Amino acid sequence: MKKQLLFVTYPNEEMDDALSYAVDLARTMNEGITVLLVKKKSFIEKFENMMAAVTFAEEGDHESARQFLAASEEGSDASVEKDLMTIRNKCREVGVNVNIHTATMETAPAVKTFLQNTNGIDMILLSPSITGKGQLSGDALKKLVRTVSRPIVTMSKQAVLQA
Repeated sequence: MKKQLLFVTYPNEEMDDALSYAVDLARTMNEGITVLLVKKKSFIEKFENMMAAVTFAEEGDHESARQFLAASEEGSDASVEKDLMTIRNKCREVGVNVNIHTATMETAPAVKTFLQNTNGIDMILLSPSITGKGQLSGDALKKLVRTVSRPIVTMSKQAVLQA
């Protein structure tokens, strides 16, 4: 069985550069790539969606409340589908085999759960969207490093200096 590079990212607009690097790394290492898209809905987003639905429901417009919540979920699903196509196309262009999985939970537990159910992962590559802007705390990263038996590589976005 061919070894796989596990690329962990959030489905967002910052994913493209990191994905290009991950695909190039997999090609260079003559490995396939497994992409784990972690869909993490923040507490604030959940609260806002719930409050909007409650507002409609309180006014007696239960159908609008249901439609609001459904539309909110469909929008994020459409965005994820677009990301899936981007991933597949980039991998196909350079001849890298790709497997794509999604998880709806915090990053560290998602990676641990995925690795418990999957063989053949050689290395874990965390995208800048995972490691940047305090998304994954230092403590959570240390705990992840201690609990998984594979090398973990973190990516960071290089700051551009203004001249």
